[in-house]
Amino acid sequence: MENVYEMRAQVFKALCDERRQRILELLRDGEKCACELMEEVGMPQSSLSYHMKILCDSGIVESREEGKWTHYHISRPGSENAIALLREITTVQESGDAGNRCCR
Repeated sequence: MENVYEMRAQVFKALCDERRQRILELLRDGEKCACELMEEVGMPQSSLSYHMKILCDSGIVESREEGKWTHYHISRPGSENAIALLREITTVQESGDAGNRCCR
């Protein structure tokens, strides 16, 4: 079983590449076939496949097969999970003894 840090890293890895951000932007309009994505982002099938695997492994994107093509869409639970992870790691925790941690 993956630890929480590996899971977070998968999600943020999916978001840290400008090509994957462009793909996500395209998927905001709804499901797209791999052939449409290849044309719109201007990359060969092998490169698109690599990026889609990262997006799918993160849970942010889901896929379905139809004939010889794969169709992709943003996963609502996956995107909500990504938002929750960012909120979780950036929320400052209040602590009454914060001033006592300084090494003087």
